[in-house]
Amino acid sequence: MTVRPLPARSLPVSTPAAQGVDARGVHAFLDALEDAAGIEPHSLMILRHGSVVAAGWWAPYTADRPHLLYSLSKSFTGSAAAFAVAEGLLDLDATVVSYFPEFDADITDPGSRAMLVRHIASMASGHDAETWSRAVAADPREPVRGFLLLPPDRAPGTVFAYNQPTTYTLAAIIQRATGQTLTEYLRPRLLEPLGIGETAWQQYPAGRDLGYSGLHAATDAVARLGQLYLDGGRWEGRQLLPAGWAEEATRPHVANGDGSAEAARSDWAQGYGFQFWTSRHGYRGDGAYGQFCVVLPEQDAVIAMTAETNRMQAVLDFAWEHLLPAFGPTPRTGEGAGERESAADAALRERLAALAAPETDARPAPPDGPDAWSGVRFTPHGGVCEDQTTLTAVELSAEDGGWALTLVEGAAEDAPRLTVRFTGTAWAVTDRPDAAVPVAVSAGWTDADTFVADLGFLETPHHLILTCTLADREVTARWRTHRVPSDPLAAYGARTRVLTP
Repeated sequence: MTVRPLPARSLPVSTPAAQGVDARGVHAFLDALEDAAGIEPHSLMILRHGSVVAAGWWAPYTADRPHLLYSLSKSFTGSAAAFAVAEGLLDLDATVVSYFPEFDADITDPGSRAMLVRHIASMASGHDAETWSRAVAADPREPVRGFLLLPPDRAPGTVFAYNQPTTYTLAAIIQRATGQTLTEYLRPRLLEPLGIGETAWQQYPAGRDLGYSGLHAATDAVARLGQLYLDGGRWEGRQLLPAGWAEEATRPHVANGDGSAEAARSDWAQGYGFQFWTSRHGYRGDGAYGQFCVVLPEQDAVIAMTAETNRMQAVLDFAWEHLLPAFGPTPRTGEGAGERESAADAALRERLAALAAPETDARPAPPDGPDAWSGVRFTPHGGVCEDQTTLTAVELSAEDGGWALTLVEGAAEDAPRLTVRFTGTAWAVTDRPDAAVPVAVSAGWTDADTFVADLGFLETPHHLILTCTLADREVTARWRTHRVPSDPLAAYGARTRVLTP
């Protein structure tokens, strides 16, 4: 397995009790996550008073691997905007179109021409719905132009809509103004000062970091960003972000709730700042399928987490129920925490070290022996796998006391192939030297006719479930969470890949 270096400067580490955290509350949070249907946690870091009091990764996920953050990327883009403003390269009160003079003659709608940088920074462009697909359709080569060609539904600054082109356009402005990609611009200003290690950003078009999504970074990086904002932009005694930016970026700039009782219970209806959500408690950056950077100023705490789930509100509900009460007063120096707290800390430390994602519930070997299965080729049931349209066949072969599982994408002899190897149902990791996402597999047989494989693409939230039946030699494929079905598996998730519209 390729091991990537962690940041050279580790975050301070302490015990929960020493920082006034009841370890039993963390246990209860872990119980809730692991018992809930439809939630697979991948990593968790909890910081209190600037120290890590709990950290764990569910095997086969590990601390060293970058993870696709989806829209949590936006909070890093917003931080790039902070530096650009401080350096006089970005004016929040300038019109968006002023940064793209080559589009000036094309953009005739008054609302589009009145849109300010602060409006796109706060998801208040005046559009009342997501416009990414329409923007790309309007101009596949330059989505910024496509976006500006879509007249806002209301006056910019008056209505909230979670709208990817707003952040994409903000990122494009920053990259145009600085002459660097977001990654290049942030490296000496944010990433290196925070001690953040390897990161990478997907691009569209080539040479432009996506901005609204696509950032790959370790959970440690998410925790550091949260701590920076919690401390008002200061890091190790230095004012890293411009003074006042953390407060300005994390206050509501535009309302997004309707005043109903349901909205009052939703952490997506409490207002939006500059690329941060306001929560019922504190504020946060978050990304699809369970990526979180939760900052709790009243508790002086940060929760960083990655996962695979469509139940993100449930994750936050569990945090409010179990973690908030666990943040108590910090013991004064010399007081000691008592035997009960120390025992709870030790139990939590042991539990965090042994976390593991569930393996497939199957037998490690076919009931009737390997001969009937080895060398078999399975083709999609019905001729095509709707969840993964590139998949044309799956091949299973016994080798060296284990198995090789190959996913074929195409009919040609040189069609792309993804091969993973496993022995038994324990997670087995295949690192890929082509920069595509490493894959973990847990596989086995549920009966004499059925083979199942759970493939976890380790630098993303996503799992692909394969089911092969021997009698008809067919395979079905199902993503547990949504993914673009035409995206080839053989190159899926490469951290520096250029996306296609």
